[in-house]
Amino acid sequence: MLLLDLSLPTPAENLALDETLLRCLDEGILSDEVLRFWESPEYFVVGGSGMDADADVNWDECARRGVPVMRRCSGGGTVMQGPGCLTYSLILSMAQTPEVSTISSTNHYLLSRVADAVAAVSDVTVAIRGVSDLACRLWKFSGNAQKRTRQAVLFHGTLLYDFPIGDMGALLLEPPVQPQWRERRSHESFVSNIPIDVASFKGAMREQFSVDGQLDWGTNGYPEAVRTRLSSLLKQPQYQYLSR
Repeated sequence: MLLLDLSLPTPAENLALDETLLRCLDEGILSDEVLRFWESPEYFVVGGSGMDADADVNWDECARRGVPVMRRCSGGGTVMQGPGCLTYSLILSMAQTPEVSTISSTNHYLLSRVADAVAAVSDVTVAIRGVSDLACRLWKFSGNAQKRTRQAVLFHGTLLYDFPIGDMGALLLEPPVQPQWRERRSHESFVSNIPIDVASFKGAMREQFSVDGQLDWGTNGYPEAVRTRLSSLLKQPQYQYLSR
């Protein structure tokens, strides 16, 4: 597995690069699995591929603050991301990692390892809650989602470590569909940061997933086939800012 520690300037580019990696692995453009880390330099709201934006988003407040609303390729709920929220993205081959052959096995296999990475570098007691959440006691600090192609899987998730939790309640409506363990709590009562050193967490993730190489695209630029795929995806509607 190769490491790609690369944050791009815009939400659209960061989201589209995750899908680009998935498509490239599925099509054989990439031969190695990838662990990517990124953190958006600006705040944005993003929902899963099936999001109902009117049910999830406070459009007026997003417009007032200039916070873009987007859609990602994976499933899952609508969240807020930005500085203080690290994203980890695993792009895996079903042939190389048979544990990701189904949705449920993927969640169990990968969430267990992410939880172990958090526990290895912090005093946080980690539990897997609901379908794909990581929690410390009653509070969620990580949500995860996946996108599957014929031969590959994108599994990406967030790690809240220094995020303005209070802004979530302003920009996001209370979701109409909630996991049972949330118990109808507000965003501010349900979600929390965890005290963790990001660099140490990245190192623990590299150990958990046996990373043995690195992609230097931030220095050397993308290979031509990757650049072409990324440019093509960025023209698709899902990577344009949504509006009411």
